[in-house]
Amino acid sequence: MPDYLLLGAIGFLAQLVDGALGMAFGVISTTAMLSMGLPPAQASAIVHTAEIFTTGASAGSHLWHRNVDWRLVTRLGVAGVAGAVLGAWVLSNLDAGFVRPYIAGYLLLVGIFILLKAWRLAPARDAPAPWVGPIGFVAGFLDASGGGGWGPVATSSLVGSGHAPRMVVGSVNTTEFFVTVAAATTFFVELGASPWRELFALVIGGMLAAPLGGWAVKHFSPRVLMVAVGCLVIALSAWQIARALKLV
Repeated sequence: MPDYLLLGAIGFLAQLVDGALGMAFGVISTTAMLSMGLPPAQASAIVHTAEIFTTGASAGSHLWHRNVDWRLVTRLGVAGVAGAVLGAWVLSNLDAGFVRPYIAGYLLLVGIFILLKAWRLAPARDAPAPWVGPIGFVAGFLDASGGGGWGPVATSSLVGSGHAPRMVVGSVNTTEFFVTVAAATTFFVELGASPWRELFALVIGGMLAAPLGGWAVKHFSPRVLMVAVGCLVIALSAWQIARALKLV
């Protein structure tokens, strides 16, 4: 029971951060499950199944607060779903962990770049950049194959390339619902149903926090959002690099 209560608390905290900053639910939840001894594929399957419920609630909150750009959702969604299906299949059948340190290094640089841009804000892009689709594919693949990557890759890349932080967070969270459904379905086909107790604990914790994200991002200034996103990306990337180098 203490483990399930802890997972519920982790789900609440992870979704609160994810809803406000557009990343971290998968990374935080998967890391917690791996530390409890679950195999990587099973941990990722549980997290993605839980995210069907939490991302749905989070998307509803962002839609209510008008934080969604449907042009971004469309371009991210199609490519992200394709990447997620491939990533879930790879994790279920192969080892894709060798690419994680390189992605962590990329995100570390992106996080620093976002912090630098936060002090000299430029006008936000009026239309999605042409590289939104490829970013969605890579983010979807890494998210499904490594237990977290959709938010860090998609949110940080789009904010760093000049898209409005509020609309990026809302659009990335909304698109994540479709990406998660694709990944969870693939895991179900490959591995079967997820353990329901761990799944239930994550869902309850995440659902309680989901409505708060849309409100929070609507009331933060672009500079505050960019600084928060940059700091979180740097922290997550440094942690992944330290793990890859076996420093922690």
